[in-house]
This record gives sequence, structure tokens and C-alpha cells, in this order.
Amino acid sequence: MSYLSDLDLERLPRHVAIVMDGNGRWAKQRGLARTEGHAAGEEALFDVVDGALDIGLEWLTVYAFSTENWKRPPSEVRYLMYFNRRLLQRRRDELHERGTRIRFAGRVSDWRVPRSVLKEMDEAAELTKHNRRMTLTIAFNYGGQTEIVDAVKTLLEDHDRGKLKGERITPESIASRLYFPDMPEADLLIRTGGEMRISNFMLWRAAYSELWFTPVHWPDFGRDNLYEAIRDYQKRDRRFGRIEDQ
Repeated sequence: MSYLSDLDLERLPRHVAIVMDGNGRWAKQRGLARTEGHAAGEEALFDVVDGALDIGLEWLTVYAFSTENWKRPPSEVRYLMYFNRRLLQRRRDELHERGTRIRFAGRVSDWRVPRSVLKEMDEAAELTKHNRRMTLTIAFNYGGQTEIVDAVKTLLEDHDRGKLKGERITPESIASRLYFPDMPEADLLIRTGGEMRISNFMLWRAAYSELWFTPVHWPDFGRDNLYEAIRDYQKRDRRFGRIEDQ
């Protein structure tokens, strides 16, 4: 069943963020190595990306590697590092042709990230930087708390350098120093894999996100699941602190 016919394409969320969870459990259920789950997750990711492009979604952000993921076994971390490199090599040009801007949010210059991976990330971002059909942001070595800490550090550094020029500490002054100040608030945050938490993802920009949780593990998630989530989002009344009749 396709959910595309049920969508109101005039009322799409502007920005959808996804915690891609459940790769390891998907593999375990099938008696496979965890890395096989990550490999299967690649096809799910690009089915979702293609589906998002087909309906005209403007912003899509996916949680690829968190600041906490370094605690995983070294073999899995190493696989994920080079998996992201191979993924870019295979799909970068295709996404560019479809008008997708690729960006990476997080502490991407961490010394633990291999230089070859950084090179692929830089090349993908440079190649696609003028595209505007959709912005695909890959949260890589990312943590929501870390992003806020980095923004506050920048604010303090600007103060010490005399750059504030009367600017006060406000939500706006912090937001303007997040990794990508032009990124809009996340309207809809999806998490796959059955867990019901956001796990340090998009803490600032998810302040008023609509949350949608599904037991479907990420490798089994596709565009129809994305459309189902958006269809549910379109039924909700977003009041942002106002009462219903305001």
C-alpha cells in the first residue's frame, strides 16, 4: 500500500529529522553480523531520500553517527566510518543530479575521523553546495548537547573578541551559532526501531517537533513509512503554546 495518495502536498512539514535506529537488532534477528544491518540500512536511507525528493520535501536530516557511538566495538566504529565514505562515493553524483545539497552537522573534524572520510565529506558538500531542491543533512559525530555547548563557546569567544556589539544572550543569539543557522526547526522527528526517545538528537531544533515512533527497524523502513508519518503529522494541531481557540 502506498500512502502517497493520502498526502496533502501543500501541507508538508518543511523539515523532517530521523533517528535511524534498529540496524543491529534487524541483523541479530536474522543471525547476521551487526555490520550487515548497517549495509541494509543504506538502501532504506536512499529509498527515503528518493521518496522525500519525489514529494518536494525541503529539508531532511538523518542521525548517522552520534558522539556516543564511539563507545561501540572498534570493529563496528571502523565499519561505520568507511561505510559512510563508500555511501558517498556511490550516491553523491546521483543526489547532485537530483538537486540535493549534502551537508554534515557535528564535530566532523574530530581527530578520530579518518582523513579519507573527511575528504569524501568535503567533496560532497562542495559539489552540491549550490543545490536547493532539498537539503540532506547527515548528523555525523553529532550530539544535541554538544551542538549547544559549541554554540555557547562561540558566543563567549565572540564576546572576548569584542564581536557582540551589544548583542545579548538570547535564544536567537545561540541559534545563530548552531552548526547551520539557516536550518529551520524540525517539524517532524521520526525514530525507528521501537525505542521512544530522541537520544540527544536535534535538542535545540526539536523543541516543538511532532514526534513519531515506529517499531519498524531502519532497514525495513522506506518511503511509504515516511509518507505514513507525514500523513499522521498532517492530522495534528500544532499550537506552540497557544490554546486551541487562539
